[in-house]
Amino acid sequence: MSAFTPAELEYLAGQRLGRLATVGPDGAPHVMPVGFRYDPSTDTIEIGGHGMGTSKKWRDIGRDGRVAFVVDDVLPPWGPRLVEVRGIATRLTVGGTALGRGFDEEFVRIAPRRIISYGLGPAGHDLRTFDARDVPV
Repeated sequence: MSAFTPAELEYLAGQRLGRLATVGPDGAPHVMPVGFRYDPSTDTIEIGGHGMGTSKKWRDIGRDGRVAFVVDDVLPPWGPRLVEVRGIATRLTVGGTALGRGFDEEFVRIAPRRIISYGLGPAGHDLRTFDARDVPV
């Protein structure tokens, strides 16, 4: 069973760009736009790109795997929608080219610990929060 709802998965499938926040060596956040996909076999978000293995986000995740990832947009006239994923990122050195044309082999996989979504339901102002700590093991 996925940590994501069907509405969240549908929304993510329709988007191409998100923003990844990492923790720098001084504790300051670093946010960058990134390409991504959802992997149903691992129930994770995968992030890749050109030069991933030499990027600041790659180095940051090597020191501290805590990340936040956000995909959002606004439907006219003012209908904000978003999915935020907070979790632990793992660096992988093989398989990133499967994420898209121009992607390097290195990529990042985010295991969700907390998911927040907004504006994805029929009412448009729905808020959902998933916290992995609330799920019995």
